[in-house]
Amino acid sequence: MGVYLSTPKTDKLSEDGENDKLKFGLSSMQGWRASMEDAHSALLDLDNETAFFGVFDGHGGRVVAKFCAKYLHSQVLKSEAYSSGDLGTAVHKAFFRMDEMMRGQRGWRELSALGDKMNKFSGMIEGLIWSPRGSDSKNAEDDWALEENFVFGPLSHLTLIIFEQGPHSDFDGPTCGSTACVALVRNNQLVVANAGDSRCVISRAGQAYNLSRDHKPELVAERERILKAGGFIRMGRINGSLNLARAIGDMEFKQNKFLPPEKQIVTSNPDINVVELCNEDDFLVLACDGIWDCMSSQQLVDFIHEHIHTESSLSAVCERVLDRCLAPSTMGGDGCDNMTMILVQFKKPVSDKKKADVGEQSAKGKEES
Repeated sequence: MGVYLSTPKTDKLSEDGENDKLKFGLSSMQGWRASMEDAHSALLDLDNETAFFGVFDGHGGRVVAKFCAKYLHSQVLKSEAYSSGDLGTAVHKAFFRMDEMMRGQRGWRELSALGDKMNKFSGMIEGLIWSPRGSDSKNAEDDWALEENFVFGPLSHLTLIIFEQGPHSDFDGPTCGSTACVALVRNNQLVVANAGDSRCVISRAGQAYNLSRDHKPELVAERERILKAGGFIRMGRINGSLNLARAIGDMEFKQNKFLPPEKQIVTSNPDINVVELCNEDDFLVLACDGIWDCMSSQQLVDFIHEHIHTESSLSAVCERVLDRCLAPSTMGGDGCDNMTMILVQFKKPVSDKKKADVGEQSAKGKEES
Protein backbone atom coordinates (compact mmCIF):
# COMPACT_ATOMS: atom_id res chain seq x y z
CA MET A 1 0.00 0.00 0.00
CA GLY A 2 2.55 2.58 -1.09
CA VAL A 3 4.43 3.97 1.91
CA TYR A 4 1.99 2.28 4.30
CA LEU A 5 1.67 -1.23 5.65
CA SER A 6 -1.54 -3.23 5.42
CA THR A 7 -1.63 -3.31 9.23
CA PRO A 8 0.28 -1.05 11.62
CA LYS A 9 3.28 -2.17 13.65
CA THR A 10 2.29 -1.24 17.19
CA ASP A 11 5.26 -2.77 19.03
CA LYS A 12 6.92 -0.01 21.02
CA LEU A 13 10.47 0.71 22.07
CA SER A 14 10.19 2.26 25.53
CA GLU A 15 12.63 3.36 28.19
CA ASP A 16 12.63 5.04 31.61
CA GLY A 17 15.33 6.67 33.70
CA GLU A 18 15.87 9.10 36.53
CA ASN A 19 18.39 10.88 38.71
CA ASP A 20 18.00 13.20 41.68
CA LYS A 21 16.67 16.07 39.50
CA LEU A 22 14.90 14.57 36.51
CA LYS A 23 12.76 11.62 35.56
CA PHE A 24 12.11 10.65 31.96
CA GLY A 25 10.18 8.17 29.91
CA LEU A 26 10.10 7.66 26.16
CA SER A 27 8.43 5.51 23.60
CA SER A 28 8.59 5.09 19.81
CA MET A 29 6.43 3.17 17.37
CA GLN A 30 6.67 2.46 13.65
CA GLY A 31 2.91 2.55 13.11
CA TRP A 32 1.57 2.40 9.56
CA ARG A 33 4.81 3.41 7.87
CA ALA A 34 6.73 0.82 5.85
CA SER A 35 9.89 1.52 7.88
CA MET A 36 10.90 3.24 11.11
CA GLU A 37 12.84 6.43 10.37
CA ASP A 38 12.72 8.09 13.81
CA ALA A 39 15.61 8.02 16.27
CA HIS A 40 16.19 9.51 19.72
CA SER A 41 18.72 10.22 22.46
CA ALA A 42 18.14 10.31 26.20
CA LEU A 43 21.15 10.91 28.44
CA LEU A 44 20.68 11.91 32.06
CA ASP A 45 24.43 12.31 32.48
CA LEU A 46 25.92 14.10 29.49
CA ASP A 47 28.18 15.30 32.29
CA ASN A 48 27.73 15.43 36.06
CA GLU A 49 25.27 18.32 35.90
CA THR A 50 23.76 18.22 32.40
CA ALA A 51 21.09 16.04 30.78
CA PHE A 52 20.52 15.72 27.03
CA PHE A 53 17.37 14.65 25.20
CA GLY A 54 16.70 14.63 21.46
CA VAL A 55 14.24 13.40 18.85
CA PHE A 56 15.20 12.99 15.20
CA ASP A 57 12.61 12.40 12.48
CA GLY A 58 14.19 11.02 9.32
CA HIS A 59 12.87 11.41 5.78
CA GLY A 60 14.00 9.54 2.68
CA GLY A 61 15.74 7.03 4.94
CA ARG A 62 16.72 6.52 8.56
CA VAL A 63 20.49 6.95 8.48
CA VAL A 64 20.70 10.69 9.16
CA ALA A 65 18.36 10.39 12.13
CA LYS A 66 20.44 7.48 13.46
CA PHE A 67 23.64 9.42 12.83
CA CYS A 68 22.34 12.39 14.85
CA ALA A 69 21.20 10.14 17.68
CA LYS A 70 24.67 8.60 17.80
CA TYR A 71 26.86 11.68 17.41
CA LEU A 72 25.10 15.00 18.06
CA HIS A 73 25.36 14.88 21.85
CA SER A 74 29.06 13.94 21.70
CA GLN A 75 29.80 16.93 19.48
CA VAL A 76 28.04 19.20 21.97
CA LEU A 77 30.19 17.75 24.73
CA LYS A 78 33.44 18.22 22.77
CA SER A 79 32.79 21.88 21.98
CA GLU A 80 34.98 24.56 23.52
CA ALA A 81 31.81 26.59 24.08
CA TYR A 82 30.42 23.74 26.17
CA SER A 83 33.56 23.71 28.31
CA SER A 84 33.11 27.42 28.96
CA GLY A 85 29.46 26.97 29.94
CA ASP A 86 27.85 28.30 26.75
CA LEU A 87 25.42 25.48 26.02
CA GLY A 88 23.54 27.43 23.35
CA THR A 89 26.61 28.02 21.21
CA ALA A 90 27.78 24.44 21.75
CA VAL A 91 24.57 22.87 20.48
CA HIS A 92 24.29 25.43 17.67
CA LYS A 93 27.70 24.41 16.32
CA ALA A 94 26.92 20.72 16.79
CA PHE A 95 23.99 20.93 14.36
CA PHE A 96 26.24 22.28 11.60
CA ARG A 97 28.90 19.75 12.57
CA MET A 98 26.54 16.90 11.68
CA ASP A 99 26.52 17.95 8.03
CA GLU A 100 30.30 18.30 8.01
CA MET A 101 30.85 14.86 9.50
CA MET A 102 28.60 13.11 7.00
CA ARG A 103 30.67 14.23 4.01
CA GLY A 104 33.66 12.48 2.46
CA GLN A 105 34.98 8.97 2.83
CA ARG A 106 34.56 8.83 6.59
CA GLY A 107 31.00 10.11 6.42
CA TRP A 108 30.16 7.52 3.78
CA ARG A 109 31.57 4.67 5.87
CA GLU A 110 29.62 5.64 8.96
CA LEU A 111 26.34 6.18 7.14
CA SER A 112 26.75 2.88 5.32
CA ALA A 113 27.26 1.09 8.63
CA LEU A 114 24.11 2.72 10.03
CA GLY A 115 22.08 1.96 6.90
CA ASP A 116 20.97 -1.56 7.64
CA LYS A 117 18.46 -1.87 4.86
CA MET A 118 19.54 -2.25 1.23
CA ASN A 119 17.45 -2.67 -1.88
CA LYS A 120 19.65 -4.88 -4.06
CA PHE A 121 17.68 -4.02 -7.17
CA SER A 122 17.85 -0.22 -6.93
CA GLY A 123 21.29 -0.24 -5.29
CA MET A 124 20.07 2.24 -2.67
CA ILE A 125 20.91 2.01 0.98
CA GLU A 126 18.81 4.38 3.05
CA GLY A 127 19.31 7.33 0.73
CA LEU A 128 22.87 6.41 -0.27
CA ILE A 129 24.31 4.77 -3.38
CA TRP A 130 25.53 1.33 -2.38
CA SER A 131 29.19 0.41 -2.77
CA PRO A 132 30.79 -2.63 -1.08
CA ARG A 133 34.09 -0.74 -0.72
CA GLY A 134 32.40 2.02 1.24
CA SER A 135 30.70 -0.14 3.84
CA ASP A 136 33.44 -2.31 5.30
CA SER A 137 34.20 -0.20 8.35
CA LYS A 138 31.69 -1.10 11.03
CA ASN A 139 34.25 -0.72 13.78
CA ALA A 140 35.56 2.68 12.75
CA GLU A 141 36.84 4.92 15.52
CA ASP A 142 34.15 7.35 16.68
CA ASP A 143 36.53 10.29 16.77
CA TRP A 144 36.77 12.14 13.46
CA ALA A 145 39.80 14.06 14.76
CA LEU A 146 42.25 11.30 13.82
CA GLU A 147 41.56 11.57 10.10
CA GLU A 148 41.20 15.35 10.27
CA ASN A 149 44.53 15.70 12.07
CA PHE A 150 46.21 13.57 9.41
CA VAL A 151 44.91 15.88 6.73
CA PHE A 152 46.37 18.94 8.38
CA GLY A 153 49.38 17.26 10.01
CA PRO A 154 53.00 16.80 8.88
CA LEU A 155 52.06 14.05 6.40
CA SER A 156 49.21 16.06 4.96
CA HIS A 157 50.39 15.79 1.34
CA LEU A 158 50.62 12.01 1.35
CA THR A 159 47.45 11.58 3.38
CA LEU A 160 45.45 13.96 1.21
CA ILE A 161 46.40 11.88 -1.82
CA ILE A 162 45.15 8.75 -0.07
CA PHE A 163 41.84 10.34 0.95
CA GLU A 164 41.24 12.11 -2.35
CA GLN A 165 41.78 8.95 -4.36
CA GLY A 166 40.00 6.62 -1.95
CA PRO A 167 36.44 5.41 -2.50
CA HIS A 168 33.80 8.09 -1.81
CA SER A 169 36.33 10.75 -0.81
CA ASP A 170 34.23 13.19 -2.84
CA PHE A 171 30.95 12.14 -1.21
CA ASP A 172 28.89 15.33 -0.68
CA GLY A 173 26.70 13.80 2.00
CA PRO A 174 23.35 12.01 2.13
CA THR A 175 20.33 12.94 0.05
CA CYS A 176 18.07 11.85 2.89
CA GLY A 177 17.74 14.01 6.00
CA SER A 178 16.32 14.43 9.48
CA THR A 179 14.77 16.96 11.78
CA ALA A 180 16.50 17.53 15.10
CA CYS A 181 14.92 18.83 18.28
CA VAL A 182 17.06 18.61 21.41
CA ALA A 183 16.92 19.86 24.98
CA LEU A 184 19.74 20.27 27.49
CA VAL A 185 18.94 20.70 31.17
CA ARG A 186 21.60 22.05 33.51
CA ASN A 187 20.48 23.07 36.99
CA ASN A 188 17.70 25.60 36.37
CA GLN A 189 18.68 26.33 32.76
CA LEU A 190 16.95 24.74 29.81
CA VAL A 191 18.40 25.07 26.29
CA VAL A 192 16.31 23.94 23.33
CA ALA A 193 17.65 23.68 19.77
CA ASN A 194 15.44 22.86 16.82
CA ALA A 195 15.70 22.44 13.05
CA GLY A 196 12.60 21.08 11.33
CA ASP A 197 9.08 20.30 12.51
CA SER A 198 9.70 18.14 15.55
CA ARG A 199 8.68 20.15 18.60
CA CYS A 200 9.56 20.84 22.23
CA VAL A 201 6.83 21.94 24.63
CA ILE A 202 6.97 22.77 28.33
CA SER A 203 4.06 22.54 30.74
CA ARG A 204 4.14 25.51 33.11
CA ALA A 205 1.36 25.43 35.70
CA GLY A 206 -0.62 23.29 33.26
CA GLN A 207 -0.22 25.70 30.36
CA ALA A 208 1.55 24.53 27.20
CA TYR A 209 4.35 26.75 25.86
CA ASN A 210 6.08 25.93 22.60
CA LEU A 211 9.84 26.17 22.98
CA SER A 212 10.46 25.55 19.29
CA ARG A 213 8.94 26.60 16.00
CA ASP A 214 8.00 24.29 13.15
CA HIS A 215 10.19 25.25 10.19
CA LYS A 216 7.85 25.06 7.22
CA PRO A 217 8.68 26.55 3.78
CA GLU A 218 5.72 28.95 3.86
CA LEU A 219 7.08 30.89 6.84
CA VAL A 220 8.17 34.34 5.64
CA ALA A 221 11.80 34.12 6.77
CA GLU A 222 12.17 30.57 5.46
CA ARG A 223 10.63 31.47 2.13
CA GLU A 224 12.93 34.46 1.69
CA ARG A 225 16.03 32.36 2.33
CA ILE A 226 14.86 29.58 0.00
CA LEU A 227 14.20 31.98 -2.88
CA LYS A 228 17.42 33.93 -2.37
CA ALA A 229 19.40 30.68 -2.47
CA GLY A 230 17.88 29.74 -5.80
CA GLY A 231 15.14 27.38 -4.67
CA PHE A 232 11.39 27.51 -5.20
CA ILE A 233 8.28 26.40 -3.34
CA ARG A 234 5.54 24.38 -5.00
CA MET A 235 2.50 23.14 -3.11
CA GLY A 236 4.22 23.83 0.20
CA ARG A 237 7.33 21.86 -0.71
CA ILE A 238 10.85 23.06 -1.46
CA ASN A 239 11.62 22.43 -5.14
CA GLY A 240 8.42 20.42 -5.14
CA SER A 241 9.79 17.69 -2.85
CA LEU A 242 10.74 18.59 0.75
CA ASN A 243 8.10 19.96 3.15
CA LEU A 244 10.70 21.19 5.65
CA ALA A 245 12.77 24.38 5.49
CA ARG A 246 15.45 23.25 7.94
CA ALA A 247 16.98 19.83 8.42
CA ILE A 248 20.25 18.00 8.93
CA GLY A 249 21.37 16.16 5.80
CA ASP A 250 19.43 16.75 2.54
CA MET A 251 22.72 17.78 0.95
CA GLU A 252 21.21 18.23 -2.51
CA PHE A 253 19.71 21.48 -1.15
CA LYS A 254 23.04 22.69 0.27
CA GLN A 255 25.21 22.86 -2.85
CA ASN A 256 25.58 26.63 -3.38
CA LYS A 257 29.33 27.17 -2.95
CA PHE A 258 28.85 30.94 -2.69
CA LEU A 259 26.59 30.81 0.37
CA PRO A 260 27.35 29.90 4.00
CA PRO A 261 25.48 26.94 5.56
CA GLU A 262 22.86 29.13 7.22
CA LYS A 263 21.90 30.69 3.86
CA GLN A 264 21.39 27.48 1.85
CA ILE A 265 18.02 26.46 0.41
CA VAL A 266 17.69 24.04 3.32
CA THR A 267 19.78 24.75 6.40
CA SER A 268 20.60 22.84 9.55
CA ASN A 269 20.79 26.18 11.40
CA PRO A 270 18.79 25.63 14.61
CA ASP A 271 16.69 28.10 16.52
CA ILE A 272 18.08 28.29 20.06
CA ASN A 273 15.78 28.99 22.99
CA VAL A 274 17.22 29.48 26.47
CA VAL A 275 14.73 29.24 29.32
CA GLU A 276 15.13 29.78 33.05
CA LEU A 277 13.18 27.03 34.78
CA CYS A 278 10.95 27.83 37.76
CA ASN A 279 8.81 26.05 40.35
CA GLU A 280 5.73 26.11 38.14
CA ASP A 281 7.35 23.92 35.47
CA ASP A 282 5.76 20.47 35.42
CA PHE A 283 7.38 18.59 32.56
CA LEU A 284 8.96 18.85 29.15
CA VAL A 285 7.90 17.02 25.98
CA LEU A 286 9.92 16.42 22.82
CA ALA A 287 8.11 14.67 19.99
CA CYS A 288 8.19 14.16 16.24
CA ASP A 289 5.42 15.46 14.02
CA GLY A 290 3.68 12.09 14.08
CA ILE A 291 2.35 13.28 17.45
CA TRP A 292 1.77 16.95 16.62
CA ASP A 293 -0.20 16.07 13.48
CA CYS A 294 -2.79 14.54 15.81
CA MET A 295 -2.70 16.69 18.96
CA SER A 296 -2.06 20.34 19.67
CA SER A 297 0.54 21.29 22.24
CA GLN A 298 -2.13 22.06 24.83
CA GLN A 299 -4.08 18.89 24.07
CA LEU A 300 -0.97 16.82 24.67
CA VAL A 301 -0.13 18.64 27.90
CA ASP A 302 -3.70 18.12 29.14
CA PHE A 303 -3.58 14.44 28.20
CA ILE A 304 -0.31 13.96 30.08
CA HIS A 305 -1.65 15.69 33.18
CA GLU A 306 -4.66 13.39 33.04
CA HIS A 307 -2.54 10.22 33.03
CA ILE A 308 0.82 11.04 34.61
CA HIS A 309 -0.31 10.13 38.15
CA THR A 310 -2.24 7.00 37.21
CA GLU A 311 0.23 5.25 34.95
CA SER A 312 3.05 3.12 36.38
CA SER A 313 5.81 4.98 34.51
CA LEU A 314 6.43 7.96 32.26
CA SER A 315 7.07 5.64 29.32
CA ALA A 316 3.60 4.18 29.89
CA VAL A 317 2.19 7.70 29.53
CA CYS A 318 4.08 8.04 26.26
CA GLU A 319 2.71 4.71 25.07
CA ARG A 320 -0.82 5.89 25.77
CA VAL A 321 -0.17 8.98 23.68
CA LEU A 322 1.09 6.88 20.77
CA ASP A 323 -1.97 4.63 20.96
CA ARG A 324 -4.20 7.69 21.15
CA CYS A 325 -2.63 9.16 18.00
CA LEU A 326 -2.53 5.99 15.90
CA ALA A 327 -5.10 6.18 13.11
CA PRO A 328 -7.56 3.29 12.67
CA SER A 329 -6.77 3.29 8.93
CA THR A 330 -4.59 5.09 6.39
CA MET A 331 -7.50 6.86 4.74
CA GLY A 332 -6.99 10.21 6.47
CA GLY A 333 -3.19 10.45 6.61
CA ASP A 334 -2.90 11.88 10.12
CA GLY A 335 -1.95 9.26 12.69
CA CYS A 336 -0.14 7.15 10.09
CA ASP A 337 3.41 8.41 10.64
CA ASN A 338 6.23 7.05 12.80
CA MET A 339 5.84 8.33 16.35
CA THR A 340 8.46 9.17 18.97
CA MET A 341 7.95 11.02 22.24
CA ILE A 342 10.16 11.84 25.23
CA LEU A 343 8.57 13.03 28.48
CA VAL A 344 10.87 14.69 31.03
CA GLN A 345 9.52 15.43 34.51
CA PHE A 346 11.18 17.88 36.90
CA LYS A 347 11.42 16.02 40.21
CA LYS A 348 12.23 18.96 42.49
CA PRO A 349 11.65 22.69 42.46
CA VAL A 350 14.54 24.07 40.46
CA SER A 351 14.54 27.58 41.93
CA ASP A 352 12.55 30.19 43.80
CA LYS A 353 12.88 32.65 40.97
CA LYS A 354 9.87 34.40 39.53
CA LYS A 355 8.20 33.07 36.40
CA ALA A 356 10.49 33.34 33.40
CA ASP A 357 9.57 34.35 29.89
CA VAL A 358 9.61 31.07 27.98
CA GLY A 359 9.13 32.77 24.65
CA GLU A 360 12.39 34.70 24.57
CA GLN A 361 14.93 33.32 22.15
CA SER A 362 18.65 33.87 22.17
CA ALA A 363 20.42 35.74 19.43
CA LYS A 364 21.34 32.51 17.68
CA GLY A 365 17.67 31.76 17.12
CA LYS A 366 17.06 35.01 15.25
CA GLU A 367 16.24 34.74 11.59
CA GLU A 368 18.81 35.63 8.99
CA SER A 369 18.41 39.02 7.43
